[in-house]
Amino acid sequence: METPSEAAQAQTQTRESVVGGLRISWDPRVLEPRPWTAAQAQWLADLSLGAPEGPALELCSGAGHIGLLLAQLTGRSLVMVDANPVACDFARTNAERAGLAPEVRNELMSEALADDERFAVILADPPWVPRPEIDRFPEDPALAIDGGPTGLDLAVECLTLVDRHLADGGHAVLQLGTAEQVEELLAAHPPTRVTCEEVRRFERGVLVHLAG
Repeated sequence: METPSEAAQAQTQTRESVVGGLRISWDPRVLEPRPWTAAQAQWLADLSLGAPEGPALELCSGAGHIGLLLAQLTGRSLVMVDANPVACDFARTNAERAGLAPEVRNELMSEALADDERFAVILADPPWVPRPEIDRFPEDPALAIDGGPTGLDLAVECLTLVDRHLADGGHAVLQLGTAEQVEELLAAHPPTRVTCEEVRRFERGVLVHLAG
């Protein structure tokens, strides 16, 4: 458990990033917001024009920059889920600064959603670094990047929740590390309700469009 002195030290290291025009506060206890990930929110905002009415969901929301940008672009209400209480605190702070009021749930993904909840659009940003490789990224907190032995543990959970909670006619965009991971994920855990429509490659990751 984090001690008061450790928390105070982290607080003095609070930093700011700008993502899609939003000023986002964070510290080394959470993953640094990457500007390229604005593409995830922007793509889903475009897709949402063809989605039914209803709220948006962000899984593994971190400091909240992607989900908040989506909410700003679409005007949809937003539910954000993350297991890290520090990340949730930053998400609330960043939302207030942006004039937004999402519902932030500090829970495990498996426990955060009611069975009957449906979302018109879903963002999913799970950790995807294989556990044996996380030492390659010493600047990132392990909790935020550890995707389990193969890097896909949290991605499997996200895909399962998208398949279960995406509304009919809805759209989701999942972020992973490589196209190969996408192929492995879908081959090993084929969804039953959603289909993979497109994969877009970026320098630091890939985005996957899933349609309901």
